[in-house]
Amino acid sequence: MDVKTKLIRSGKYTTCPKGIEYKTLNPPIYKGSTILLSYKDFKTSKPPFHGNYYGTLGNPAQLALEDAICELENGYMTRACPSGLNAITTTFMALCSQGDHILVCDNVYAPTMNFCNNVLSKYGVKVDALPPDTGKNITDYIKPNTRLIFLESPGSNTFEIQDIEPIIKIAKEKNIVTIIDNTWATPLFFRPLDYGIDISIMSGTKYIGGHSDILLGTITTNEAYSNVISKFYETVEIFVNSEDCYLGLRGLRTLNVRLKYQEEAALNIARWLEAQDIIETVIHPALPSHPQHELFNKYFTESSGVFGFTFKENYNEEQIEKFMNSLEFFPVGLSWGGVNSLIKSEVYTKRKYLSEKFKNKTVFRLSIGLEDVEDLKNDLLNGFKALS
Repeated sequence: MDVKTKLIRSGKYTTCPKGIEYKTLNPPIYKGSTILLSYKDFKTSKPPFHGNYYGTLGNPAQLALEDAICELENGYMTRACPSGLNAITTTFMALCSQGDHILVCDNVYAPTMNFCNNVLSKYGVKVDALPPDTGKNITDYIKPNTRLIFLESPGSNTFEIQDIEPIIKIAKEKNIVTIIDNTWATPLFFRPLDYGIDISIMSGTKYIGGHSDILLGTITTNEAYSNVISKFYETVEIFVNSEDCYLGLRGLRTLNVRLKYQEEAALNIARWLEAQDIIETVIHPALPSHPQHELFNKYFTESSGVFGFTFKENYNEEQIEKFMNSLEFFPVGLSWGGVNSLIKSEVYTKRKYLSEKFKNKTVFRLSIGLEDVEDLKNDLLNGFKALS
């Protein structure tokens, strides 16, 4: 079955109240903590209870969403979380113990590194940063007690890509868990578990939901790590409310058409930006100018709608504010992947392995929505005029 069909068909649910068959295209939303069981079922139920014992252990919309994501990721098990960061922290906590050493690419979502440095370190877990273009040189950073390697490819701010295959090969030889944040590409454009990654994490807040109105995360594992993730997940009672799961599942139905438009629009705008005199660098993995473009072609079937750029001139805060405030179709906002375009800017001063070309530079990130491409270009042109 083609992935486009899976988006429409997966995660269906039928309920039969009072013995009457009642079918809807999406699962119903249940509001309840107590799940009613027969005496026999109550006495014989054993862990894991996921979805049939208590309200915190999975509602029908959550189970349907997990099934759909798992199918798209080609995984063994998926668990939904209240946010993308929660999916990451849950995975770390389930797998790490005191005395472990972990490696985290330094281009990851900043709260990921904050959690590692400020929380995991308190519990005796040693965290080291990896260069964001890591590949077979991963051996230079592995220690005897290295427990896991966390990747984000491409990074969601400066868009570096890791060479996944040699990392996985070396990690498996040393019995090290490999985890990747796959939010940028989604399973439509990259399937990490097909390459041997152990765990794929997504922020469903972004492209899965697609409308900037839910918070959601997913953890998809292979069989080897499904039990340890599931046990921790249920021990600490992680769950997602029915409404957000329902909206996440609804977002899946249009993921293919949204992402295809956003990909084409983003590439159109990225190529156009490269031709603008005011621009120094356009940071888009699908462009030949990207330093890891060959790796992009190796692993990704297509690209998404998020990329970055820098100006030739180092504008001051007042000028940057004038530029950002002059934009009509690019409001300033965190997150990305919705139908509305967004912009954010940042100077990355805390990165250990930041590329020289980005040091002391303001990097602007665009999330391209579903607006008309020419309207977005004209909006950016007006912003450039405000700078001059």
